[in-house]
Parts: sequence; structure tokens; C-alpha cells
Amino acid sequence: MNDSSLAFFSIRSSRESDQELVVRLYAVLPLFVVFVLMVSCSPATEPVETQDITPFVMNLPQGFPALAVPDYEQPMTRAKVELGRKLFADPILSVNGTVACATCHQAQNGFTAPVPVPAGVFGRRGLRNAPTLTNVAYNRSFFWHGGSVNLQAQALSSLENEDEMGNEADNIVRSLRAHGEYPRLFRRAFGKEVDILGVLDAIAAFERTLISGNSRYDRFERGDKSALNASEERGRALFFSSRTECASCHAGFNFTGGGFEDNGSQGAQYVDLGRYMMTANDRDKGKFKVPTLRNVERTAPYFHNGAFPTLESVVAHYNAGGKSSPNQSSRVKPLGLTAEEQQDLVNFLKALTDEEFLQP
Repeated sequence: MNDSSLAFFSIRSSRESDQELVVRLYAVLPLFVVFVLMVSCSPATEPVETQDITPFVMNLPQGFPALAVPDYEQPMTRAKVELGRKLFADPILSVNGTVACATCHQAQNGFTAPVPVPAGVFGRRGLRNAPTLTNVAYNRSFFWHGGSVNLQAQALSSLENEDEMGNEADNIVRSLRAHGEYPRLFRRAFGKEVDILGVLDAIAAFERTLISGNSRYDRFERGDKSALNASEERGRALFFSSRTECASCHAGFNFTGGGFEDNGSQGAQYVDLGRYMMTANDRDKGKFKVPTLRNVERTAPYFHNGAFPTLESVVAHYNAGGKSSPNQSSRVKPLGLTAEEQQDLVNFLKALTDEEFLQP
């Protein structure tokens, strides 16, 4: 595909969101496939038979539901995952070659960054903390305000956001096509030349493999009652109790219901409007997506703005009943926990750490 044909896929109106662009890209995908097949018949193009369709087998932890991989991502192959892993770690995707996806989503830090708001290209910073990618395949929406509905749109937003990677689709494709290795890897993964759809699909394929479910808490739930100590067991009982209601928002196997809540972290004045940016509903001001608590010990600092440096400060915030934000959840109220109970709760949260998953 030449640059003029690529421009068809990268040009958008000034009002078109990244999510809308991804939807439009997939709407024209059948025409694009026809084009690729035509090009593949040319003697100058490596045959499509070089594509490797060896399936990637997901070994999900006990109690985890099957992954619902969209049809447009099928088949999920090892070649796609490995290409996505390489792209995820490569700063070539940023406009000045200094920032990779892995810059802000570091494995040892629970696929987050250990700063309130990480720096993007040219040292630019936005408003928000980097959300964890732990078990991101199960998310129904992405970003703190739910601004994207699939992994591809999420990736494109980060690639083009001026405070993150600051690049453009056509520039990304040119850089990868000129690279010594990526053209071969794309033909192996997709049976075609480098294009922006392949970039997004490969990153999405890799991110779907970031499955964590082997913490000491998990081992305890599977029958190893020695996996938690006495303090952690007391914290577990508090977490799931009606007294704290922690599990009413951080529910299920992934410790999140995927909804949006105002946890009272901003006080009377909202610096960041959160979910309101998507819905324009006044009741959504100050609400943010409830994150998973898996590996939460490693994802400090906490909340959408990274304003809380430790788990102890987070538990103290909830114990005090928040800061009385206008749309604060009714579940955020004074808890009356003793100092020992607060520490028990913190110790339980640390038991959600999956050391094997966090290896770089």
C-alpha cells in the first residue's frame, strides 16, 4: 500500500474521536482486504503463505471466565501476540522515538507507572495516572473516563494524544515500513504489509494476554488456607463485609464491576470532570472507572490523579468518609475502623499481588 492509499485510513474530521475512527476503519476493512489480496498477487510482494496462524492458547486461572475475543481479532495467534509485545515495548511508535507503551505501563509496577502522572513525549503531562493493564482483556471500557470501548481505540488514542506519544497513523506506518524487521514480522502475523490496523490489532492481541490470577489470595480461595496470615484473613473479612462495602464496587474475580463512581477524592470542586466528558450528564461529574485491585500493592500512587501515595493513605481516605464531593458515592462514608483494622485491610490488599505476573 502506498502513502496516498494509507491517507484514506488516517484522515479524520476535526470532530471525529479515536473510537469513531477505529469503527470507520473496520467498516471499510472488507475493501481493504480485497486490496491486500490484489497486492499479494504481485511478484514484488512476499506470498501471503508466509503468514503464521499458529493459535495462541490462553491458560486462564481457575474461576476466570472465557475471553470474548471480537471476531475482527480472530484468529488469536502467537505471531500477532509476539509482534504486539515488541511494538508495546518499542518507542518507535512515538513521534520522537522516546516513549513506548511500556514507558507508562511497566510490568514490575502492575503495568502502571510509579508516578502520579507519567511524562509523555517532550516531557508533556496530562491530568491522569496511568491505569493498570492487569486483566485488561475483561474491561468493557478503557481510560479513567471510559472514553474508548475497545483495545484498538484505546491504543490509537494513546498513540495520537499529544501528551502521550504524539504521533499520527501515517507517520507510524512509514517508520515501521522503513524498519529492518517489522515488515517481515507483519507479513508473518497478518500476511500483509504494515498498516495501522495491524499495529492496533497486534497491540490488542498482546494486551489480551496480560492475565493475572495467581496471588496468595487466589491460592487461599483454591484451598490453601496457609496462604494468608491472620491479619490478612481479618482484612479479607472486612473487605467483603457490609461494614466496609469494598466488594460492592470492587466485585468479582477481577475486583471491579467496571462501573464509574465518585470516590470523594476531589472535594467540593472538580478539577477533572471524569465520566461527564463522555455523557454530559451532571450526575457523572467527578466519576471515574472503578479499577481492578489485583496487584494494587504495586500500582501506587493511587486514584485517577495519583494523589494518594500509599495503600495506607487510601484506606484512611475511605475510613474518613471521603472529602464530600458533590456526586460522592453513598458507599463512601465514615467507617470507624480502628488502626489495627485499617492495617488488616491494607495487608489483605497486598495479598492480591501476583509475583509471577509482575516479572519484567
